[in-house]
Amino acid sequence: MTKLKESLPEVRAIDTQDDSVKLTLWVDRALDYFNGHFPEAPILAGVVQLDWAVKYAIEHFSLSSHLVENVEVLKFQVVIVANSMVELTLTKKSDNKFTFSFHSDHGQHSSGRVVLHS
Repeated sequence: MTKLKESLPEVRAIDTQDDSVKLTLWVDRALDYFNGHFPEAPILAGVVQLDWAVKYAIEHFSLSSHLVENVEVLKFQVVIVANSMVELTLTKKSDNKFTFSFHSDHGQHSSGRVVLHS
């Protein structure tokens, strides 16, 4: 298994509709991102959530660029803990812009709008 695969959550389900996709993700404690990040109470860093949103948007949408120019209205509300199921909803707004939202039974974890270099 490559380093990249060890750093991505397991995709349990994908629901695609028009310009949006919802991915159900298992955030396993074995992911590299939890190493050294609060061993007694491992949480997923916000920058990792943003990275996953960009990677999955590139994978699922035809976008004009893969270079992030700006992140707007970025909010982190509830931490994502290890060994949890979360849903990532991505919505394509234009050829260079999309929104993302991570949520679960514990509430809204994070959300934002990503503008790619045009």
